[in-house]
Amino acid sequence: MTTNDPFTTLRPRLFGIAYRMLGVRADAEDVLQDAWLRWSRTDASTLQSAEAWLVTIVTRLSIDRLRALKAEREAYVGWWLPEPLVELDAHTPESAAELAGELSVAFLYVLERLGPEERAAFLLRQVFDYDYPEIAAKLGKTEASCRQMVHRASERVQQARTRFEVPQAVHHQLLQRFMKAAQSGDRHAIEALLSEDAQLIGDGGGVVPSFPKPLVGPFRITNLYWALFRRLGAQVVYRMALINGEPGLLRYVDGRIESAQAFVTDGERIVAIYAVRNPDKLAGIPATLPL
Repeated sequence: MTTNDPFTTLRPRLFGIAYRMLGVRADAEDVLQDAWLRWSRTDASTLQSAEAWLVTIVTRLSIDRLRALKAEREAYVGWWLPEPLVELDAHTPESAAELAGELSVAFLYVLERLGPEERAAFLLRQVFDYDYPEIAAKLGKTEASCRQMVHRASERVQQARTRFEVPQAVHHQLLQRFMKAAQSGDRHAIEALLSEDAQLIGDGGGVVPSFPKPLVGPFRITNLYWALFRRLGAQVVYRMALINGEPGLLRYVDGRIESAQAFVTDGERIVAIYAVRNPDKLAGIPATLPL
């Protein structure tokens, strides 16, 4: 592939679609590999729009793969959270403009409530700003059907989603305070940073221990962080990182990555924590503590 090749140029957008559809980097990369093989066998000169063709192929492949994964995810042990995209290097592909915006762990968690085609229509319209005639062509549906899917999906996402418009600098400062409190085992400081209805959702995938239900309330969540500090002390180290485009924390135990934690905040308190502990989903993060 040359730098002028449309697939190379569009790759960030194609990955953005596949990852938001599937929530797992390896699955998204598999879709892109399949799309590229099809692209390499296609005469681009016969296409009216290379972008339309590639987005259509990636979308339909993602729908097929999500359908195939449905049974696997239904049998998943505990809560299923997306594989976090962690930025320690500002120049990683994940920092591309096509991956900015609607990418948070909380957002992708809500999208799991949607069916494959519904999820595709919603993403193409609300995240990638395609018109309904374009969405209809990509999904092989009528325009009216696509409008209905997007409307239905938008209602479901809105009902399930907790959303606050918080500047990233404010989010970052709040996380720094939380990290300092958790690192020092300051029980009162941790609890003061959590809202009254705060919840923690953990994903251990049946590989490592996690909670079968969300942990709700500042007291219970505080006890979790405090107990870990009491048991392991300085063996537990936190590092700030961008997780799916938003400030989050990486937690290392004995110098090894233990979890990636994404946070939702209202600007004053933390209202939700999504802790990915499944080792399979942490494979893309440096396994040992960065210097």
